[in-house]
Amino acid sequence: MAAYIRVVDKINYRVGRFIMYGIFAMMAVLLWSSISKTFFLPSLWTLEIAQFLMVGYYILGGAYSIQLGSNVRMDLFYANWSDRRKAAFDTATVFMLLFYLGVLLYGGFESTIYSLEYGERSPTAWRPYIWPIKIVMCLGIVMMLLQAVSELFKDILKLKSEAA
Repeated sequence: MAAYIRVVDKINYRVGRFIMYGIFAMMAVLLWSSISKTFFLPSLWTLEIAQFLMVGYYILGGAYSIQLGSNVRMDLFYANWSDRRKAAFDTATVFMLLFYLGVLLYGGFESTIYSLEYGERSPTAWRPYIWPIKIVMCLGIVMMLLQAVSELFKDILKLKSEAA
């Protein structure tokens, strides 16, 4: 378990640290969009590229967010609990996250296959292919699944060490 945690945490940490700078790429695209609409002919691609960058930023940063514990939880009771009780509660609730991510991955995979088979394109004037962003979404969901299992293992190890 410790080796799995080390490998998954290292990968998700590095990807997350790299992806967090993606916000600047999105800002640059939106800045160019504003400039081109004001002074030149508007670019067709800017809005969709910004949307695709935001999806990548959000979905690929999800595992890093789980790793940092920056997800939203009800701290009314949780904050006052002991570390052992928190680990026990997190161990039980991570299965809901795993189920949710599993359903998302199944739907994302099916949608990606459809998009690849039929050459799905966006219904806009620019008409980019949709499959690249769907692949990024599936990759991000897999990374979140791996990180959720890593968090489960951390909680199990914490419960075992405190029981001994």
